[in-house]
Amino acid sequence: MDLGIAKRHAILLASSRGLGRACAESLAREGVNVVINGRTADDVHRAVDEIASRYKVDAKGVVGDSSTIEVQEQLIAACDSPDIVLLNGEGPSPKMFQDITENDLHESIERALTAPLMFLQRVVPGMCERKFGRIVAISSAMVKSPNSAMSLSHGPRLGLTGVLKGLSKDLAKFNVTINQLLPERFDTYRQEQMAQIVMQIRGVTYEEARADQIKSIKAGRLGKPEEFGDACAFLCSAQAGYISGQNLQLDGGSYEGVF
Repeated sequence: MDLGIAKRHAILLASSRGLGRACAESLAREGVNVVINGRTADDVHRAVDEIASRYKVDAKGVVGDSSTIEVQEQLIAACDSPDIVLLNGEGPSPKMFQDITENDLHESIERALTAPLMFLQRVVPGMCERKFGRIVAISSAMVKSPNSAMSLSHGPRLGLTGVLKGLSKDLAKFNVTINQLLPERFDTYRQEQMAQIVMQIRGVTYEEARADQIKSIKAGRLGKPEEFGDACAFLCSAQAGYISGQNLQLDGGSYEGVF
C-alpha cells in the first residue's frame, strides 16, 4: 500500500535506536525525510547515515536530550515545518516505591509530560495551517514493571495521554491527528535493561529473566521492532486521517479486556 506520505518531513524524538529507530526506518521506507534525535552522538550519526543510504531520503541528526529547550530549538532549526512528529523518550530506570525522591518525580514530569507538550506548541500551528499533521506518541503505560518496582514515567505519560486526547478533538478538523502506540515487550535494548534489573531484584539468571519476559506475552515471543515501526507509519499515512485520539496496543494479544 502506498501510504501517501512520500516527501513529507518528520521529526522523531529519541529515534536513534530501539522503537524510535524502528519508526524512523518505516517512515523513511515510505519516502519521508527524517530528523533523527538521540543523546549519544555515535548512535545518531550511525542512524542518519544508514537511513539516508538505505532509503535515499534526506536524513538529519540532532544530538541531545529532547526535553531541553536548546535541543528542541535545534530540532526545529533542522525542520521548521514538520508534517509528522514522534513523541518518544527513554524513561528513568524503575525504582522501588520507597526509594523514589521528590526530585525523581519532578524530573520525570518534566521529561515525560511538560517537555513533549512544549514541543507540540511549536509545531502544531504550522500543521493546522497546512491542513496535514500526524502526531504519534509512544507511551510506556502498558509495560510491566518488575515485581513492585515502579517505572517513574508511568504517571506522567498517563497524564500526557489525557492531554493529547483532549487536544486531538481540537485538531481533527485541521486533518491533524494524534494517536498513541502502547507497546508491551519488544526485543530492544530496553528489554535487555529490564532483564538486568530483574536479575538484581529477584536474584535470577539472565536467561531466566528473559524467559519470564517471553512468558508474559500471549503470542509467546517478544515483538519485532519493525512491527512497531510499521504501525507508526500507518498512523502517519494519508489513509489514517479518520483515526485520532486512539491508543493502539501492540502487545501480542496480552490485553485481557474487551475494549
